[in-house]
Amino acid sequence: MENIIVNNLNKIKIYEFMGYRECKLYYSKLMGLILELLKKHNYIEDYKEISEGNIKYFIVRLNGKINNIGGIMPRFAVKKDDIYKYEQRFIPARNFGFVIISTSKGLMTSKEAIANNVGGRLIAYVY
Repeated sequence: MENIIVNNLNKIKIYEFMGYRECKLYYSKLMGLILELLKKHNYIEDYKEISEGNIKYFIVRLNGKINNIGGIMPRFAVKKDDIYKYEQRFIPARNFGFVIISTSKGLMTSKEAIANNVGGRLIAYVY
């Protein structure tokens, strides 16, 4: 079975490494929320959702600021007190990137989840 989020994040990583300025990603609502977080924290320049008939996809403008990005499988459930432990596993240094967590209050970064005192499921990491 194919995981669309992991595939899209891997595609972003490859396109960044190759120096491309734009990439085309498969559509999903969760991917849209992830792209919004990446844009908010200046890891991507911009993105737009394109519809051609009943086919949807994203066009993402890259700005070369992503060193590494990837999906976390399986999506571990984390308590608010354990977020830092998983941050250490996926991020190479403190304040260098973040882990994306799906919480009851929506998708947020690990720092926002700690500040809001909520846990959730690990989705991806970026730095």
